[in-house]
Amino acid sequence: MRTMLPILVVLTAIELVSGLVLETFEETLLTYPTLLVLVPVTIGMAGNLGSVLAARLSTAVHLGLLSFEPTDDRMAGNAVATVGLSLTVFPLVGAAAWALQSVVGGATLDLGTIVVVASVSGLVLAVLAVLVTVATTYAAYRFRLDPDDVVIPVVTNVCDVLGVLVLFAAFRLLV
Repeated sequence: MRTMLPILVVLTAIELVSGLVLETFEETLLTYPTLLVLVPVTIGMAGNLGSVLAARLSTAVHLGLLSFEPTDDRMAGNAVATVGLSLTVFPLVGAAAWALQSVVGGATLDLGTIVVVASVSGLVLAVLAVLVTVATTYAAYRFRLDPDDVVIPVVTNVCDVLGVLVLFAAFRLLV
C-alpha cells in the first residue's frame, strides 16, 4: 500500500492529462473520424507492447538475468522484438480503423494515409515504450521495488499520454 498509493496517485494525474490533451484535438477528431477510431486502439496497443516488454524484463530481473548494460543481449533482443512487432501490428490497426470507418460512416482519409499515420505513430510509440519500460524497470530495480507491481501500471499510463501525442504529431506531420 505504501509503495503503490503514491504511484497510483501520480498515474491518475497522468491519465487526467491524457484526457485533457485528447480534448484539445476534438476539432481534428470530428473532422477526421477515422482518427477517432484509431485513438483507443493506438494507445491500447502501445500499452500492450510496453506491458509485454515489462513482463519479460521483470521476469529477467527476478531470475537475475538482466544486467542493464548496453551490451545486454536479452534486453536488446526484447527491445528489437517490441519494435518489430509494432511494424507488423500498427499497419493492420490503421487498415482496420479505415475499414471500420468506411463501413460505419465513410472515411474522410484515404487508406494509404491512415496506414502511414498508424505505422509511423506505432513505430515511434514502440521506441518510446521501450525507453519508458527499460527506465521504469531500472528504477524499480534501483529502489528495490517489485517490478511486477510498478512497471506495467507506469508503462501503460505513460503510453496512454504518449499515444495521444504521438498519433496527433504523426498526423500533423504527414497530412
